[in-house]
Amino acid sequence: MSLATKITSFIALLILISSFTTSKKAACKTVILNNKYKDSILSDTIHLDSSLTTYIPYKESVHASYYHDKFNGRKTASGDKFNNDLYTAAHKTLKFGTKVKVTNIVNDSSVIVTINDRGPFVKGREIDLSKKAFMEIAKYKHRGFLIVNIEILEEPL
Repeated sequence: MSLATKITSFIALLILISSFTTSKKAACKTVILNNKYKDSILSDTIHLDSSLTTYIPYKESVHASYYHDKFNGRKTASGDKFNNDLYTAAHKTLKFGTKVKVTNIVNDSSVIVTINDRGPFVKGREIDLSKKAFMEIAKYKHRGFLIVNIEILEEPL
């Protein structure tokens, strides 16, 4: 066999092997253990700088809406006063104090909010954002809802 044939065969073999070992980013799960991140696919422990953050995917392609201004000053389910100028959100099940990253899938802009209320109480909606958070990631400001991905950043104990 000639050298060129051997090299071509070797490259073809590498491509074949790499097609089985590569995975989509969404399929990769990460387990957090005291600032050590263990990749479930590679089973390597990765030590990250504390300024870096890994997000845990929660829900993808869900509806988000925002609070009306009439709720300003009213008490939230957590006991805080609601303020549309803060980065807060309502969710039906996440613990109060949970920090989540909400990403608009249309323009890939994101915002980090803290869960401090319960809701939304409209069928098919997953999260209610404060108006400031919503407008920061909205592409079309005249719409009252977005399709977003939600990732858990930090969950209180």
